This record gives sequence, C-alpha cells and structure tokens, in this order.
Amino acid sequence: MFWFLLGFATVLMVGWVCIYTFLQCFYSPKNRVEDPYKLIEGEQYEKLAHVITECTRVMDKAPCQWVSVTSKDGLTLHGRYYHTRDNAPTAIVFHGYKSSALRDGCGGFALSRALGFNILVPDQRAHARSEGTVISFGIMERWDCLSWIEYVNQRFGSDLPILLSGLSMGAATVLMAADLPLPENVVGIMADCPYSSPAGIIRKVCSERGFPEKLVFPFIRLSARLFGGFSLTETSAKKAVTNAKVPILLLHGDDDRFVPCDMSRGVAQSCASPVQLEIFPGAGHGLCYMTDPERYEAAALAFFKSLPALAPYLEE
Repeated sequence: MFWFLLGFATVLMVGWVCIYTFLQCFYSPKNRVEDPYKLIEGEQYEKLAHVITECTRVMDKAPCQWVSVTSKDGLTLHGRYYHTRDNAPTAIVFHGYKSSALRDGCGGFALSRALGFNILVPDQRAHARSEGTVISFGIMERWDCLSWIEYVNQRFGSDLPILLSGLSMGAATVLMAADLPLPENVVGIMADCPYSSPAGIIRKVCSERGFPEKLVFPFIRLSARLFGGFSLTETSAKKAVTNAKVPILLLHGDDDRFVPCDMSRGVAQSCASPVQLEIFPGAGHGLCYMTDPERYEAAALAFFKSLPALAPYLEE
C-alpha cells in the first residue's frame, strides 16, 4: 500500500507540475485581449516609448483588409493585409510571443510600405483574432507560414516575390520555416532578434527566474507533448537554416536582455544559404529599428537589392 500511495502521489505531483508549466509557457486563453499600445516594462522601452507608440499608431490607422486562412491542423488564422500597389512583392511579417501584430510589425510595415511592398501581418495562432490556445514557440507556427504563403500565391499569383519577416518568436518562426518546401517565389528571410531554439530560450528564462533549469525543463518538455501536442525539440532556427535555400538577413541588438545576441551569431554560423548579420550597438530586444531606423533601413535595402527577384521592384 505504501508503494502504491507513493507512486500515486508521484504521478499527481508530476501531473500538477506539467499542468502548471504548460499554463505558464504555452497556454493562451480564448478570451485573450490584445492591447498593442501596452509597452513592455523596462527602461529600454520607456526611453523609446513615444517612438514605439507613434509607429504603432501609424500602422493601426492605415487602411487594411482583414483576411484569413485555415492552418494545416484546422485553425482559422486571421491577419491584416495592407495594399500598397498592384503587381508588387509581398512582405509577410510575423510578431512575437504573447505580443501584438501592430506593435511588433510596425517597423516592418513602415519599411515595406516605403519600398512599395504589399504587407501581410498575421495574428499568430493563439494570439488576438486567430484561433488556438497553444503557443509552440514557432514549431507549429512555421507551418502557418506555408498557409499564408499559399494564400498570397492564390490571390496574387506565384510570379510575384514574397519576403518572410519576423521579430522575436516571429523571427524564429520564419527561420524554422527555412527548411520547409517553400515556393520558389519566396526569395528571402529577414529575422529580427530570433532565438536559436525554443528549448534554448526556455532554459534561459528558467535560469533567470531562479528555477533549477535542469530539474524544471524536463517537465516543460513533457507538458508540451502531453497538452500541446508537439515536441519542444522537434526543430529549431539553428537546425532549420542548415538546409536553408534562400538568403537570410539577421538583425540583433547587442544589449538584448531577453534573447542573447549570440543566438543570432549561432544561427548565422549554421546557415547553409547566404547570410548577413547586422548587430545594433545599444539596442534592446526588438528595438533595432526604433534605436537606429536609418541604419536598419539601409541594411534592409542593401539586402533586398542583393536579391535578384526583388531588385527590379526597387529600381522603379
């Protein structure tokens, strides 16, 4: 009886810890509310609050069309489509973890619109208007990239270039999509402050919050499998780019206190396709554009001009 009770208590404890870690890491309630104007706490963001807010407001007020796709696993995903001009490339911009398409996408929106690109900014699964309650740190989200690409090609034709772009988890998402069967008109990937792997960033956060990472991580990994239906180590940005076939631009602030700049360096070192890494001195997480927009735009423009399929559209 003692061993039965001990075993039962152990199972209960493991189950409780798994449920707790799942709710903390991966769960997003259906009644979630998005406030794109709510800034991340910290002095790095407070210093640039007026710039971030104004950039978000410009995107928020711009006319857009709400569009939707169905994911591979049956979720209805929603996004904002901003039409700049006919017969132009499309930039698909993905936002970060528990964040907002308007806030995280506003830099990419401003840049893409200035260059005459059309812009599609999805709400990632389990965020804002999109269905789902599980955030998988880019593992399932990478397949949603294909769904959005298919939408663009069906609507505008597969002869127009597509650029994949993202910030933070959105950046990791598009990098993890690099080894999927991307259509030929996906001509480049632009990733702003990506983490090199879901497991790596979760381990880092555990350590920073004072949890014994080696003890807690197995429960987090198990909870993803049991309640999220995915493997946390199935893929990673660093692994996916070893099979990348399109050029990649990485941008990262060297004062990023959430995703270490070294994670982008690791991705760059692993990349099989042409890769360019731009480090922004003094920039915090997701703040490269806000910190130095002129350099950011120059780096992006140089990258775009290096892509044969995009260059002709930049000469008009």
